[in-house]
Amino acid sequence: MRGRAKPPAAPLPQRAGVDPARVRLPADPAGAWPTVRDHLLDRFAGAVGAGRVDSMLAEGRFVGVDGGAVRADEPYTAGRHLWFHRDFAPEVPVPFPIGLVHRDEHLVIADKPHFLATTPRGRHVTQTLVARLRDELGIEELQPAHRLDRLTAGLVLCVVRPGDRGAYQTLFRDRLVRKEYEAVARYDGETPLPRTVRSRIVKERGVIAAREEPGPVNSESRIELLEHRSGLGRYRLLPATGRTHQLRVHMNALGLGLLNDPVYPVVEPDREPGDFERPLQLLAKVLEFTDPVTGEPRRFESGLRLSAWPDR
Repeated sequence: MRGRAKPPAAPLPQRAGVDPARVRLPADPAGAWPTVRDHLLDRFAGAVGAGRVDSMLAEGRFVGVDGGAVRADEPYTAGRHLWFHRDFAPEVPVPFPIGLVHRDEHLVIADKPHFLATTPRGRHVTQTLVARLRDELGIEELQPAHRLDRLTAGLVLCVVRPGDRGAYQTLFRDRLVRKEYEAVARYDGETPLPRTVRSRIVKERGVIAAREEPGPVNSESRIELLEHRSGLGRYRLLPATGRTHQLRVHMNALGLGLLNDPVYPVVEPDREPGDFERPLQLLAKVLEFTDPVTGEPRRFESGLRLSAWPDR
């Protein structure tokens, strides 16, 4: 059985590190779309308005495989590919630089600041790690091999060549990467540490907070106290699995909710865009693995520090 044909290469360059959107014109049901414009109105007018679709056509924003502008009155052709750049909604710039821990022909190891999403999604598009790195480094095909929560700072492994991405993603899928996090939370001398926490964590789509519930265990974290002072503790967190919000959920379950966590134990109202004063005190500090492409041992350590423990 033959696989689906690979779509043609985009004739438009990236804009602000974001790929152009691609539209493949589907089969025309009983001549419903005499022209390209008719289909684009059907497809996009509900989201952006008919006037915006018409103005984008007039401005030559939709292009074909040869990069030429598509006219509104061109006859509809099923299977044709079109590209365009979406209008970016205004985003508040995340005012922190992205650190570069390592760069070679295969990898970029980035030190992601707090508040920066890893990949474009929802309201975060240009202000994301991937978009900013592509733009700053000029590596259009850069892709992350894993994700880090927007509120968490620290190391993200990005792949330079698309052909290598699967090998590095497999490392994370098969738990072959040793990950070490650092966190600041309240100190409780009555909580025995170190300890390994195992539980079942469930995260529902559309619900901000994950939760623990009875059932087969699907998450495991080792929690160690490194030092404490003035009612706060500095902790080393070693996740053996990678459930959404796992470390935050496990620390909260011990009564040691992370400092400045807006979700655990209580979901706070959305902070105003531009409120960068209270970063979550969680840092992805170490990535360690055997490189699947070169075979060499790799160990990378973040150069960032948590603001609640500044004098280290």
